Amino acid sequence: MVSKKDLSLLIVTGISGAGKTQAIRCFEDLGFFCVDNLPPSLIPGFVNLLIDSGEKGKKIKKAALVIDIRGGQFFTGLSEAFNYLDSHGIAYEILFLEAADEILVRRYKETRRRHPLSSGGQILEGIIEERHRLEELRGMASKIIDTSELKPQKLKEQLTELFADNQKQLLITVISFGYKYGIPLDADLVMDVRFLPNPFYIESLRPFTGHDRCIEEFVMSSPETQSFIEQFIDLLKFLIPHYLREGKSHLVIAIGCTGGQHRSVTLANKIGELIKNDNYEVSVKHRDIERYLKRNKKGYKKEDFNI
Repeated sequence: MVSKKDLSLLIVTGISGAGKTQAIRCFEDLGFFCVDNLPPSLIPGFVNLLIDSGEKGKKIKKAALVIDIRGGQFFTGLSEAFNYLDSHGIAYEILFLEAADEILVRRYKETRRRHPLSSGGQILEGIIEERHRLEELRGMASKIIDTSELKPQKLKEQLTELFADNQKQLLITVISFGYKYGIPLDADLVMDVRFLPNPFYIESLRPFTGHDRCIEEFVMSSPETQSFIEQFIDLLKFLIPHYLREGKSHLVIAIGCTGGQHRSVTLANKIGELIKNDNYEVSVKHRDIERYLKRNKKGYKKEDFNI
């Protein structure tokens, strides 16, 4: 018999076309018992089966359930299912996947699938209606992942970081980005570093990125940069223990400059270095550096960076 305390239940939901199928495959690889499109009204019975499951050595302790709008009228029973889990002391976590409207429309057109809520083939109308219906559920999610720019392998890497066993207490992702391409949707903390001197306006430095020593030296030599880093690290040292006490498992810190190639890249690398801790798993990513490298045809390979 599986103890309620030992049972790990993950509810995977989100916008249709945002990658739930890829996610459930990843969870299977991570050892979760996975069920796709389970009607919410069946969740209590399913959980009871898990609690009473199998012989020794065959107990199911981790389960991932995909619950989405395909459940039709059953979807309205989700709140009752959550109430049941809460009242019986069964811990669960909600993962919500989403993507930008234009990305979702393109995915549907490429696969020639019909959106479950579209009428007369109007994909965008279905997406808008689905967002409205899932708004409350999104607010309940402990983790939200925007898959707009994520290929399946990158999504798998991110899910593995978040849900693989023997994790550290907190996963911190420091991500650089360019404001001209928008703020990362999953960011918890956003810092605008456009007040720092910009190497873009120095012609000899413009072709390089924040990974290059010349850019790093230029950005770090500024007194404003040194003061910012010192005060921002102090802020993080204050905030992170409080996030841990509140049960947060993933913190996304977004550092933004204009294009996401110079200042934000250098500072994301530096901040990632400074906050490493035995209790944290720190990952540094650079969302927009690939755009710059392609545009400038610089001699870097994609695998040179954590993109």
